[in-house]
Amino acid sequence: MSHVVLALGLVLAVEGLVMALAPRRIEDALRLIASLGIDQRRMIGLVALALGVLVAWLAGPF
Repeated sequence: MSHVVLALGLVLAVEGLVMALAPRRIEDALRLIASLGIDQRRMIGLVALALGVLVAWLAGPF
């Protein structure tokens, strides 16, 4: 359970850092994402999910 809390804290820290350092880039990225079709967004989400699971699997002793 502590690993989950640690991972959540790291995600929040990185997201906060990006929002603090480059808020205009975030707006540009959100506009780009909004311009994509639903299927393209779904595919990007699935690829990100697969990469996240792969990284976690390679990094941790599962």
